[in-house]
Amino acid sequence: MEHEAGNRRVYWHSRRGMLELDLVLMPFAETVYPTLDAATQALYRELLECEDTDLFAWLVHRAPPSDPRYAPLIARITGNGMPRDPHPPGAV
Repeated sequence: MEHEAGNRRVYWHSRRGMLELDLVLMPFAETVYPTLDAATQALYRELLECEDTDLFAWLVHRAPPSDPRYAPLIARITGNGMPRDPHPPGAV
């Protein structure tokens, strides 16, 4: 029961002030977050503490994340939950 309440809190905090972020973060929080290991869940909660403008820039690849630990998680978020290499071969 407590685990479900924690997931609901994360889902609620995934609702942001920008529709573009809501459209990416909310489905991730609902479908992928519960399947993540505890360390990655903690990193996602930490990511949610960042400013909306920073999150948006990172998710649309306008800027690299301020903390390199976020890069694999952001790649996973933008990859619809699939683990991906944040720097695939040949990427510019």
